[in-house]
Formats: sequence, C-alpha cells, structure tokens
Amino acid sequence: MNDKSVTNKELIEEISALKRKIREIEQSGAEYRPARDALKKSEALYHDMVETSQDPVWQCDAEGRYTYLNPAWESVLGYTVEEMIGRKFSDFQSPETASRDLEEFVRLMQGGSVKNYETIHIGKSGNEINLIFNAKFLISETGRIIGTSGTAHDITGLKKADSALRDSEEKYRLTFDTSPDAINISRLEDGLYVDINRGFTQLAGFSREEVIGKTSLEINLWHDPADRQKLVQGLREKGFYENLEARLRRKDGSVGTGLISARIVSLKGVPHIISVTRDITEIKKAEAEKAALEEQYKQSQKLEAIGQLAGGVAHDFNNMLNIILGYSQLALLKIDPSGPLHSDIQEIISAGKRSSDLVRQLLAFARKQTISPAVMNINEIIESMLNMLRRLIGEDIDLCWKPARDLWPVKMDPVQVDQIMANLSVNARDAISGVGKMTIETGNAEFDGAYCARNAEFIPGQYVLLAVSDNGCGMLKEIQDQIFEPFFSTKMYGKGTGLGLATVYGIVKQNNGFINVYSEPGKGATFKIYLPRYTEKESVIEAPRVHAGSVSGTETLLLVEDDKSLLKMIKIILEELGYTVLAAGSPKEAIQLAEEFTGEIHLVLTDVVMPEMNGRDLQKQLSPIRPDIKCLFMSGYTANVIALRGILDEDVHFLQKPFSMEILSAKLKQVLGRS
Repeated sequence: MNDKSVTNKELIEEISALKRKIREIEQSGAEYRPARDALKKSEALYHDMVETSQDPVWQCDAEGRYTYLNPAWESVLGYTVEEMIGRKFSDFQSPETASRDLEEFVRLMQGGSVKNYETIHIGKSGNEINLIFNAKFLISETGRIIGTSGTAHDITGLKKADSALRDSEEKYRLTFDTSPDAINISRLEDGLYVDINRGFTQLAGFSREEVIGKTSLEINLWHDPADRQKLVQGLREKGFYENLEARLRRKDGSVGTGLISARIVSLKGVPHIISVTRDITEIKKAEAEKAALEEQYKQSQKLEAIGQLAGGVAHDFNNMLNIILGYSQLALLKIDPSGPLHSDIQEIISAGKRSSDLVRQLLAFARKQTISPAVMNINEIIESMLNMLRRLIGEDIDLCWKPARDLWPVKMDPVQVDQIMANLSVNARDAISGVGKMTIETGNAEFDGAYCARNAEFIPGQYVLLAVSDNGCGMLKEIQDQIFEPFFSTKMYGKGTGLGLATVYGIVKQNNGFINVYSEPGKGATFKIYLPRYTEKESVIEAPRVHAGSVSGTETLLLVEDDKSLLKMIKIILEELGYTVLAAGSPKEAIQLAEEFTGEIHLVLTDVVMPEMNGRDLQKQLSPIRPDIKCLFMSGYTANVIALRGILDEDVHFLQKPFSMEILSAKLKQVLGRS
C-alpha cells in the first residue's frame, strides 16, 4: 500500500514539475514570438522582392543544377521556371561560352564570390542574351559548400546601343576623316581649333599639329578677317550659317575660294562651331573663264555686226565719192590751172581722197577689201619699212627691232602688212608723251587645244607672231574692250578717226589670224598678232602695182553700171580718155548692145553687184557672144561672186571704187595689155 502511495506521489511531483516546465517554456516562447513574427515578415518581404524583381535571381546546388529561379528568367530567356529547374547553367549557353565560363567561374569563385561577370546565354528562340552575373557560395552550418546563389542583369539592349554608338562614332570618324571637304571644330568663344580632318590640311596646307590649339586668325586663314566676323555673327543670331563664300589663304600664301556652312553644337556643355568648307577655287576659276569666253564671244559678235554695217555703208558711199571725184577731175580739165576755181576743186578732190581712205579703212575692218596675197617672210617686209616707221613716230621715240630667226612664212597681201605696221606705230606714238620706246618683234608660236579652249577666238595650230609694244600711258580694261570698234577713240577731237585699230583688227581677221592686247594704266601696251603659218609650196605672183599716167585710149569699151549718175560720169571720163563707150544701165541692156554692135568690143567695164545679175554672171553671158572680150570689175567692196574670201584669182581684174581718172586709165591699159 505504502509503495504504491509513494509511487503515486512521485508521479504527481513529476507531473507537477513537468507542468511547471511547460509553463516556463510557454512563458519563454511568448518572449521570442515578436522576433519570429518579424523574421517571418522579413522572409515574406524578401520572397516578394525576389519574385517581382526585373533581374533574374537563382540558386544552384553543389552539382550546378538550378534549385530556384524567379519569374524574371522567363522574360529574359523565354523559358518557364519549370523548364529550367533541375538544369545546369551551361545548358543555356553555347559550348564555347560554357567551357570558358566554367573555367573562369572556378577561378573567380576561389575568392568566395563573383562580381559583374559578363557572359552570354542562348534564349529559347535562339537569340543571344548578354547578362552580367553576381554570385556567391551557399555554406552549410558545418562550413560545407552546398551550392551557389546570385543575380543576373540583362544588358542586351545596352550592348546593342553601345554597339550602335560605336558604329555611329566609327562612321562619323570615317566620314570626318575621309571627307574631301575641309571639316573643323572650334570653340565659339575664342575660335580655338579642337579637331580638323584631312580635307582641312589639304585645303589650308597646314599639318594637324600646326592647327590644333590655335585660331584661324593665328594661322592667317582668312584673306579678309571680316568674313569670319560675318560667319560668327550669323551663327550667334541663327545658330547656323549656310554657303558663305570666302577667300582663304593657304600656308604657302596662295589664295583660294571656299564655300562655308557652319552650325553651333554643344560639346560637354561648351558651345563649339562645326564648320564644313568646300573648295570651289577651280569652280570659280572655270566660271571666270566661262564669263571671259562669253565676253570675248559677245565682243566678236558685236565687231562682226559693226563690220557688216560698215561694209554696206562703204559700198554706197564709194559710189557717191566716185561721182564727186570724177566730176571734179573733169572740171579741172576744163578750167585754167591758174584760175581761182582750180585750187577750190583741188580741195574738193583732196577731201574726196581722204574720205576714200576712211572708206578703205572701213572695208579693211569689215574684211571686204580686195587683197593679192603672196608668200612672204614678215621680217623682210618690216625691215623695208623701218626708215618710214622711224619718220612716222618721230625722233623722240626709240624704235627697237627684234626679228626672230628661222621665222615661218605667211601668206598675205604685203600692202596689208604696211597698213598694220603704220596703224600700230601711230597708236604707239600717240600713247607716248615725250621720249619713249616702241618695240617690234616677231616669233613662231604654237597653240594647243587646252589654250584655245580658254581663248574663244583662237584655233589650235602654228602661227607667226608679230608684236608691237610701247611704254606709253597704257589703258584700262574698259577701254581695251572697245579699242577695235570703228570710230572709237580716246584721242582729242580732230586727232584721230578711230579707224586705225579697227583696220588692224579687220586685216588680221581677214587673214584668219588673232589679235590680243595687253595693257595696264601707266605701263604701256603690247599688241600681239598671230598669223597662220603657211606650209604649202607654190609659186605666187604678186598682183602688179598700178601706176597712174597720161594714157590715151582708142579701143571700144562696154560700160555696165546700174547707178545712172555714176554711169554718166564714168562714160564722160572714158570718152575724155579717148575710148569709144557703149553705156548700159543694166546687164540685159549690156547683152543686147554686145549682140547688136557690129564693131569689135575690146573690154567690158562692169559693176559687181547689180539687180538683174552680178558682174561675174554677166561676164559668163558675154563670153559666147564676144569670146575675145576682156573684163574689168569695179565695186565699192569685193563681193564673193568675184573673189573667194576677198582673195582675187590671178585671171580676175578688179578696180576699187572710188577711183581717179589716172588710176582708171592705168588699169585699163594694164588689162588691155598695152605697155
């Protein structure tokens, strides 16, 4: 009984002790409950953050298999978490990348963690994903490595942007460096260059080292510094400037033209100017050459038009002069030489001859004068004229003669050489005030296509140069553009006709040559004439010179002239000279007279230009009727019907209007073959 009782007591005490222990434990748990709750809350917050993170989070076991992945992996690689759990890191990489990463991870993890390791994963669709990993070991309570955990950050977009930026920078640098235009970047505030390209060094002639850190003013780039001020002012007002044409000085001192466009840009918060300059030096030069060629062409066309007008006026004027001179000479035959009218009529004849000289100069300018060309050496012609030229220019002017050796021959009328030299000598004399010098020189010259392309009137080939220079007053460019125009003169009224240089121009053009003038005020002038070299071999007979004299005729002449006044006057002169004259006012009338006249007709004296038919055609009509009849043409200017380009055939006889009684008599004697 007692043993059982004790046993129960002990049992009761143990139960009581156990209850006390339970109460103690319960009291102790109440004390730690807030900490547990906080821990649970923290764990829940951490879990929510990991689950909602945009960056992938992972854990792996010691074998490298994923044991945990947050949902972000699905948006990055395209795989679901379920598809990735249990698979290894390397299952989502290329073999090459996996091998490299395993070796590198092992090396890096020796330090216990990996920071900002960049690698590449392969997404579900096969695309490459650039990731940055941060990782550390998972360590058990016993210190054993049980796995790894970490985060990843998708930098694919950043890598693409970085690649695009590098590509853009490379393209910019490539464009900057290889552009044929000159590109430079300078600070807006002080103009210091911070960068230039190869085009700039080629345009300016400076090396990069000579430019960087300096201003355009320091390297003396601007031919006119005001152009830079204009550029900067425009940039400050608008922020950009387009197509500023400016003259720029190169390192060697030469000056070119640039077309500048610029814009203000901000580099690291500092205003800069980026400027692009296109070298248009050659374009401007070509434009200037084109303008010069156009001006030359216009001048040539103007002179051609004036020549046509002058030739037409000269023709009619010569007919009137012929009547004045003819009747004046007839009047002299009928009055006493000692009478008062004799000297008056002589004055009329002198005035008529001076007028005739003016018309002859007009015809020379119009290239309508008749010429008898011969192959010659110009040196010989000029040497024969030197004494006459010295008298012409006077003792105060020194004449220097510089003939070239082995000068090529030319073919032209020697009389025209006389006209050229006389007119150019008078021009030089009038340009020199007091003592001076005139130089005549000759030479051979050859022009190629490139030179002729820049000079409108020149044709490639070989030429003989005849140059006449003086050290006189010279002339302005505006005057040079007009000096070959008829009646243009800078001399005082009454001191010149304005036809001298026009005559020279016409003669040169008639002989297929060119003439240039070079002059500046106060530096004299040089006239350069280029005449075509004559290369053919032929025997040329000069036209005989006509000498007037008292000749009496006995032959019968057929006179044909459509101007009734002139017909009447010439008929009287011919009869005064002793000829029998059959006068016809038209070609048809002349043909009728030739058919009806029973006696011999020795010569037909006919005008060239007539209404019904020209003189040459009339000669052809008369030949069958009068086979032995000789022909003498007369005209105010040479028409193409009797002369090719104004050059007479050897069998053609021509008399230039106006003519005197003596000249007419001598010419008739020559054509009729009487000595």
